[in-house]
Amino acid sequence: MTKAEDSRPRAVLCLSGGMDSSVCAALAARDYDVFAVHFSYGQRTEARELRSSQEVARIVGVKELLHLKIDLFRRIGGSALTDTAIAVPVAGDEAAIGNEVPVTYVPFRNAHFLSAAVSWAEVLGAETVFIGAVEQDSSGYPDCRPAYYDAFNQLIRMGTKDGKIQVATPLIEMRKSEIVRLGVELGAPFHVSWSCYSGETKACGVCESCVLRLRAFREAGAADPIPYAVL
Repeated sequence: MTKAEDSRPRAVLCLSGGMDSSVCAALAARDYDVFAVHFSYGQRTEARELRSSQEVARIVGVKELLHLKIDLFRRIGGSALTDTAIAVPVAGDEAAIGNEVPVTYVPFRNAHFLSAAVSWAEVLGAETVFIGAVEQDSSGYPDCRPAYYDAFNQLIRMGTKDGKIQVATPLIEMRKSEIVRLGVELGAPFHVSWSCYSGETKACGVCESCVLRLRAFREAGAADPIPYAVL
C-alpha cells in the first residue's frame, strides 16, 4: 500500500449490486477506502444480488464487505419484492414509470439500510456514507428523493456521537443514461451487476427495473452486458 492510499479517508457504501450501486462503488473507490454493506432482506433475487455485490466489491477494491441479513421486510410484506403473494408487474408505458409509487416499493427500506451503514461508519471512523439513490428516470420511490437525504443527514447530526457523518448521493440528480456514461468512463463492473426484480439466471427484461436499465444503456449508446430472457 502506498503512502497516499494509506492516508485516504474511509467511507461506507450501501452496495446492492445493481447498476447505480455499481457506478457509485466505482466512484467512491477513486477517493476513499471503501467498506461496503450489503443487505439480504428476503427479496426475490436475494442470492443473485449477493453474488453481484461480492463481485462488484472485489473488482473495485472494496476493503471489506459486510453482509447483513434482516428478516423484517419479509415478515411485514406489502411489497412485490418480498411478498410472493404480490406479483412483480410487467412495466407498461415507459413514460408512465415513476408517476405513482409501484408495488415494488419496500416500505421505508432505505432508512433501515442507512441506519446500519451509519452505525458502522461511527465504528470505522468514516464520515461519508455512499448510496446510489436516483430520483430521475426511476420508479418514483419516496426514499430516493433529495429531500429525504437532507432530512436523514439532519437526523445523523442530531443522533450520532460527533454528528459529522453525512450521506452522499452523487447520482441522485442524474438521468439513468448519464449514469451509464459515467460508469463506462469509470470502468464500473456492469457485467457483474444485477437489476432485475424477478430473474436470477437471466434478467426478465420486462419489470420496471429492467426496462429502465435497458433504456438507459440504449440512450447512452452502450451495450448492456448482462443476459436477458426478453429483449
